Amino acid sequence: MMETFEGLTAVVTGGGSGIGRALAHMAASLGMRVVIADIQQDALDDAAAELAASGARVLKVRTDTSRAEDVELLASSVRATFGVPHLLFNNAGVAAGGLIWETAPSTWKWVLGVNLLGVAYGVHHFVPMMLEQASRQPGFEARIINTASMAGLLNPPNMGVYSASKHAVVSMTETLAHDLALVTDRVRAHVLCPYFVATGIVESERNRPGEKLAPTHSELVSRSMSDKAVRGSRITADEVARSVFDAIRAERFYVFSHPQALESVRVRFDDILTGHNPTDPYLERPQVWDALREAIRAPQSAGVVR
Repeated sequence: MMETFEGLTAVVTGGGSGIGRALAHMAASLGMRVVIADIQQDALDDAAAELAASGARVLKVRTDTSRAEDVELLASSVRATFGVPHLLFNNAGVAAGGLIWETAPSTWKWVLGVNLLGVAYGVHHFVPMMLEQASRQPGFEARIINTASMAGLLNPPNMGVYSASKHAVVSMTETLAHDLALVTDRVRAHVLCPYFVATGIVESERNRPGEKLAPTHSELVSRSMSDKAVRGSRITADEVARSVFDAIRAERFYVFSHPQALESVRVRFDDILTGHNPTDPYLERPQVWDALREAIRAPQSAGVVR
């Protein structure tokens, strides 16, 4: 059981902002050495400087988690600087939405590249060194915490590509937990499923590589609706970070920022078990469904959920 973190090492992808930055600060406050990785250089520099100013030992590595070679370099840099890490937060993520048939192939490639393959690459390059260390060093323990989303357990409309990526992360992490249990009891996994949290994820397009596509009407609606939900959230990234470390201490696999949203998950699973057609995800909040439908059907120049 991992109860204290003093002197250990944490790696955080997407550590330049949002939940990742909060996780990095939480780790530092607990006396950990912190490695932050991010694709956005200015955010990475700022976060690293902030952590260093607090007295933490910090390594920053610019990383595009959708590139296997970048994650491999991150892993080798961590090992060379601080040794084998004890906590790996596969946290980097981007958001995109819109009607699923309007989602461009380049958007699928981008979202799945960061949200899904970034996690897969992190697992591939870090877990073997953790297992090796656990076999050599009595008492060594490590944890892999993959950031999914409540969208990995639900299927709200107009969010198909994002939900698909996050469902895959939940599935991957559950499988990872089982696979690890086959070979060790000292390296374990957790999955973080935040709901709407006050972060800048709605602005993910700022770091999208390649040519920027003109957004479709449904994509604009998705951004507007997500922005409204995120800005209205009462849950902060710092609160999420605290709940993650509490879950690590308690050996609790699933980590939720909004446990009340699990009622919608129960309804979905009941539909599956009973063969019921998918229930309207906004059944208890018809005003949200009405606003979304109105915006989707509005003239193409509208696209804002009010």
